[in-house]
Amino acid sequence: MMDRSLALARVGGDAELLREIAQLFIGDYPRVLVELHEALDRGDAKTVERTAHGLKGSVSNFGAPEAVEAARTIEMLGRDQRLAEAEQVIRTLELALAALLPELESL
Repeated sequence: MMDRSLALARVGGDAELLREIAQLFIGDYPRVLVELHEALDRGDAKTVERTAHGLKGSVSNFGAPEAVEAARTIEMLGRDQRLAEAEQVIRTLELALAALLPELESL
């Protein structure tokens, strides 16, 4: 879910800028998820941490707390090299992003 008021506040009330940021995110996030899965498959905790950190920043622009929290947890798990726990949280992140996508597309 997206908090439109928060998202608009983050871009100074510029709805067109928010739309542009959303379109960039929509185009890029599938690649980021692939990168996250590939890093997890390789056991590359540093890349899991870095990729989740970037994704956390991106989704925070939209006031999407479920996605932010999942990305934050994945980032922490990568930092702590607890990758076995990350797979389930990545599924949670994917569900949160799937719920967010229609809202972003409607901007």
